[in-house]
Amino acid sequence: MSDESPDSDRTAGAASETVSIGTRGPTIVAESVDRRDFVRYAGASGDFNPLHYDDEYARAAGHDGVFAQGMFTAGILSRAATEWFGVGAVRAFDVRFLDTVRPGDTVRAFGVVSDVREEDGACVVELELTAETNDETAVAAGSATVRPSAEGEESAREG
Repeated sequence: MSDESPDSDRTAGAASETVSIGTRGPTIVAESVDRRDFVRYAGASGDFNPLHYDDEYARAAGHDGVFAQGMFTAGILSRAATEWFGVGAVRAFDVRFLDTVRPGDTVRAFGVVSDVREEDGACVVELELTAETNDETAVAAGSATVRPSAEGEESAREG
């Protein structure tokens, strides 16, 4: 990649395709999440805060009812990077929580390429990530830095 080319012309091979600034990746869909999903996540993460499974407790705390753990939502958001480039390619991940995910919501997450560059001889892709509910309410936003060739290199080191 040449630093002389305009940003919109910079591209990188990723997941058997070419990406450039503005390329939108696959949409990840978590259909109609429910309280059972929150409880399963609690078991996996150890986050047993009753705000996520006890309606009465959540209402007494001033909420409209139970809602997903933030990291449950972050996990859906992270898949926008990992299912596109592979988990081994992700070098950094950042998330900001914007709203709550409630039982019955369908969450859609996707990424858009915001930068492509060469760093230490390797291609690096920056992604802007968004997760939104079925009514298009943004529930999380974030970013990821991926190195598309890193997954294969990591697998080779493990084998």
